[in-house]
Formats: sequence, structure tokens, C-alpha cells
Amino acid sequence: MGHQSNTVQSIILLPIHLLVWLYSILSFLPWYYITGAGQRNTLAKRVKARSKSGHAEGPYRSVDHFDTLAKVDCPGKDTLDKLFDFAVERFGEAPCLGTREVLSQENEIQRSGKVFKKLILGDYKWLSYNQVDSLVSQFGRGLSALGQKPKNTVAIFCETRAEWMITAQTCFRHNFPLVTFYATLGEDAIAFGLNETGVSHLVTSVELLESKLKNVLPQIPKLKHIIYVDKKKVTTEDYPAGLHIHSMQAVQGLGALPEVGQQELVKPQPSDLAVIMYTSGSTGRPKGVMIVHSNLIAGMTGQCERIPGLGPNDIYIAYLPLAHVLEMTAEISCVTYGCRIGYSSPHTLSDQSSKIKRGSKGDATVLQPTLMAAVPEILDRINKNVMSKVQEMSYVQRMLFNLGYQYKLKQIRQGYDAPLCNTLLFKKVRSILGGRVRLMLSGGAPLSPATQRFMNVCFCCPVGQGYGLTETCGAGTISEVADNSTGRVGAPLICCEIRLRDWAEGGYTSKDEPNPRGEILVGGPNVTMGYFKYESKEEDFFVDESGQRWFCTGDVGEVYPDGCLQIVDRKKDLVKLQAGEYVSLGKVESALKNSSLIDNICVYANSDQNYVISFVVPNQKRLMEMAKRRGLVAPWEELCTHPDMEKEVLGEIKQVAANIKLQRFEIPAKVHLSPEPWTPETGLVTDAFKLKRKELKNHYLHHIERMYGGK
Repeated sequence: MGHQSNTVQSIILLPIHLLVWLYSILSFLPWYYITGAGQRNTLAKRVKARSKSGHAEGPYRSVDHFDTLAKVDCPGKDTLDKLFDFAVERFGEAPCLGTREVLSQENEIQRSGKVFKKLILGDYKWLSYNQVDSLVSQFGRGLSALGQKPKNTVAIFCETRAEWMITAQTCFRHNFPLVTFYATLGEDAIAFGLNETGVSHLVTSVELLESKLKNVLPQIPKLKHIIYVDKKKVTTEDYPAGLHIHSMQAVQGLGALPEVGQQELVKPQPSDLAVIMYTSGSTGRPKGVMIVHSNLIAGMTGQCERIPGLGPNDIYIAYLPLAHVLEMTAEISCVTYGCRIGYSSPHTLSDQSSKIKRGSKGDATVLQPTLMAAVPEILDRINKNVMSKVQEMSYVQRMLFNLGYQYKLKQIRQGYDAPLCNTLLFKKVRSILGGRVRLMLSGGAPLSPATQRFMNVCFCCPVGQGYGLTETCGAGTISEVADNSTGRVGAPLICCEIRLRDWAEGGYTSKDEPNPRGEILVGGPNVTMGYFKYESKEEDFFVDESGQRWFCTGDVGEVYPDGCLQIVDRKKDLVKLQAGEYVSLGKVESALKNSSLIDNICVYANSDQNYVISFVVPNQKRLMEMAKRRGLVAPWEELCTHPDMEKEVLGEIKQVAANIKLQRFEIPAKVHLSPEPWTPETGLVTDAFKLKRKELKNHYLHHIERMYGGK
């Protein structure tokens, strides 16, 4: 019977292989010339950056701007308000910011008894550049009428939406330094940041005002005005005396009054403070990064140079937190170049998103974006969901998909494409994100090579993996569109340079073979001015003999002969075990997340022990299937605490670890399964989905003691 089945498979596969071979021969030459594949391959192989000193440690600069570092993109536009004014002049009546209308909302009760809000949304409604310009002017004059002064801070604590960008452009134009907080930041952290910056005017949403701010308002004595962005009514009886609460529309209405409009505009200088950005932080209390106008202008100059063809034909889907430097600079850049920005959220992004009612359309389907930024966690999730659907296909469908996938994967590795596969096999997958995405940017954490290749193949677009930090305005490196390698983050941007500093304790030096390695230092006009009310330490920021600012990232990198950077470790993630071996927690986590059974993982090591342990958020579908095969039927929470399931997951971890050749001491010896996913709302990961190791350690302290043999 088995022999007969193999024969049938061979009969099916033979003509398919012949067709693929014939198609390859017939399509290669015209496709090679029409798409410029040869030129792309030449660009992919070229040297992209080289050492300015000639030494292995650098500094490394882009060969496209080798003699000087770029500071401005548009000549003479050296502050953010000038960039916006320039965009309004050029694009006037063109659509700028778009928001979907909520048509209806209903509750859906799950089997577990949990209630989920489901939305039915309409089309995108657009504000033109001229309309946004008018709202920005009115809002600025309204804030001034409420006592806001130039160079005094305005805070924003709000979800990603059009009103966030309108508030930001208002602050840039009127020289109000903008203090930003993640919408998921805890109450105490918000109160600390508002008090530290002495904010008197705060912009927020009704939901955040009532759920988070209300409890801590008595602790923030300098706060005098709260402006909420929703078209809702807020009752003010329960708020502290002397605190004034306004709608955004009311403040804009105040700013539209003729007598208010006569106030003189105090414009910012390039050296003026533009943003104090509070990072959610993977450890400890949040710090406010001080960013001046010239820092952001330089950083965006470098970023935009790596996005070919950026302009009015592009549509950007905005759903990441705007309080993150990646999203903020992406959106300001889009506005500068005339792109449309359609607002979304992780809960409404696709047709399958958690808040979209079944049968109705998610934001990407309606918007059909051409540009998208993402963090690896979201791309990993898309990868696993699609591949899970593939496993549910019939044998023939699955075989065709895998055959097409492997064929296109081979083509991409050689710098080519597979247009027939794109049309016949991947069109439906592509439609998950609207079907028109031409470029994705990934940042915030390392993207696994497997996920990067998946996005290349199934979504038919390059993924520009980048590296940057809040302290460098999100700018550092971005891989070029033509670069078909994986696992690397590209060459330095034209606005900055990169040096490697030996870290002997970790075993990384510029003399390493085959490539130099060391701690990554980023220098240039995009490096920010330090932390608000914190004296900069030499291990964070320093100024060299030529007056250039540098930031010491704490990340460990390797520079390839073509000048591209790969992140290989993080100093804080390196733990020395009892026997003296060093374990890179981030490296192990990144490797093990390739398992379809693991949605998220945190590896923990104690220097007093000789083995590592792990906490895993398992993939619910895969674990339930595994339990069913073993004859275990139980609620999800019970399955996750069942010793047999822990053994099964540990077995999978060891198998994956063996396949990717992890060292014995790097492989977790014990595991605890978490039934609840780690989200920014739980406080166990940042808004960019980086692990908060301190919070995770405290959360699982009992299990750490158990797995290390404690009582």
C-alpha cells in the first residue's frame, strides 16, 4: 500500500516538476531583463560601507555619503515645522490622514465566557494636507489661549490615531516640546514622567483618561488642562478641583476665534527640544530621551534614503505605537513625501483580527497599503498563522504550495523572482495585508531569517530590516531593497557611522575571524542629547575630539566585508553559568521561536546554577492537537500545567535546538508553560514586544524556584 501511494505521488509530481523546469527556462531571460534582476544582483553584491580609518573597528560609513554625514533631506528645511509647511505647499488638497468610521459595535461571547468587542467599520475618511494644516494652526492657538507657552512641554498619552499626529505637528510648529508615553505604560510610570517634565497640558483619549489617568491625577499637581481627542462627552465631577477638561474640538474652536489668532508664533530652532520620548524600557523606571529638531531631521534623512520611490503614490498603514520612535519617524517621513497615512490598530489590522466581526473587512483589506512597518513579533505571528492554514489543506494543495514556495525561495536567494507563483499561489496570502505592499520595514528586535524569507516569498515584497534606538532617533542601519541576504540589518545610514568596541569579557573583538565583532557605537547628528534630568554617563553617551556625539548601544555586532551589520548578542543578555560558560539569552530565544509550537519564549539563567530554564507561551492549536494525540482532554489552563505537556514541549525544544546546533549548556533543561500570552497590557513585554526580563522574573519567581530545586 505504501509503495502504491509513493507511485501515485511520483505520477502527480513528475508533470509538475517538468512544468516548473519548462517555466523556468522560458521565463528566466525576459524576466531577468524586464525586472532589472541583473542590476539588482550587482547592487546586492557591492560594498555598501567601509571603514573610514581603514581599521577593523571602524568607524564604518555608507559609501554613498562617505566624506560627510547627511544632516538634512530637503535643503533649508532644518526643523520639523518647516518640513510640514513644505509638504502642505506641495500636496495641498491631496489626502493626508485617514480614519475608518465605526458603523456598529457588538459583544461576542466566547465558549470560555469571555466577552470580546467586535467592530463593523466603514471606509476611510480622509483629511487633506490643507485641512490638517488648518487643524494644527487652530489647535496650537487654542493651546496658547489656555496658557501654553513656547518651550514649555505638552504631553501626549494616547493610542495611534490621526489626532496624535495632529498634536505632534502642532507642538513642532509652536515650539512646544512634546512628551510622549506609550498607551500601555503603567499608572505610576505615567505619573512619574508627567511630574518629572512638569507638564501643565496633556492630550489623551477618554478610555485612557478613565482607565489609567483618573486614579493618579491627585499625584500630578502641575497638570492644569486635559484635552481628550474623542467625540465623546466627559463628566468632570469626579476630577480634582482646578483641573480643566476639554475636548480637542473645543480647543480648536477656541483657536479659530479671530482675537486668539493674532498671537505671535515663536518658531523653533534646529537646536530646540522637539520631543522627550519616554521609553517603555525593558528594565527599571522609564527614561525620557531628549530629541532636538536637528536629531530627527538627520535621522529621517538617513531612513528615507533607503526607501526607493517614496512619494504620493504610496499608502502607509499606521498601527504601531506612535510613542515608539520607529512609528513616529515613519509617519513624519510619509507626511513629508506626500504619502497617505491610514490609521489602524493591531486589533483591526486584518480580516482575522480580534476586534473585526467575522465576515467584515479589516483595515489592510480596505486601505490596500503599499508600505508597512512591523515588529518581528507581528511578522512571526503572520508566518505561523499562514503556515498553520497550509497544514489544513488537502495533500495536493499542500504539495503545490510547498513546491511553489521552495521554487520561489531558490529564485529569491539567487536575486530573481517567480511571477507565475506570485499570481497563482501567493495572491491569496498577499491579500491578508491588502495585496499591494511593495516594501516592509522591520525593526525593534531581530527578525529571524525564516520569517524574513516567508515574507519575501508569500507577500512578494522585500523586507528592509533595520537597526536603531530611541537614543539614535531610530536611525542606525537599514538593509537595501536589493540585498537578498537574511539575518543582517544592512549598512550604516548616510546620517551616521558605526564603530565596534572590543568587549573582551564577552569574547568579542575587532580581531575576530572571519569578521570583526564588538559593542556597537553609533555616532552622528541623529544621536540625541541624553536623558531628561539624568546626567549622561560615559557608558551611554560621549562626545569625541571632533565634537561628534556617540551612543553606546550595549548591543554586540559583526561587520561583514560588504559593510553590512549583523546583531549577534546583547551585553545585558549574556549570563555566565556556574561552570563558566556564557549563555546569550536573546540568541537562544531567537533560535527556539522558529518552532511552530512556541508563540513566545523567555530563557532564564542563574549564575549559581549550571543549566538554563525557560518560560513558554505555547501555540494553543498545536498544543491542543498534541494533547489530543496523547488522550488528554482538559481546559487550556490545566493543559499548560500538566507535567506531560511540559515534557512534550521540552522534547520539541531539544529537537529544534539540536537541529540548529545549539550548545548543550544553551538548551533549556526545564520549562514552564504560560496559558496567557505576553502583551504590552500585561506589562511583561514592551510595546515593541521586547521581553521585560525583570518583570518576567518577578512574575515567574515561584516557578524559577521550583525549576531550580527550591521549595
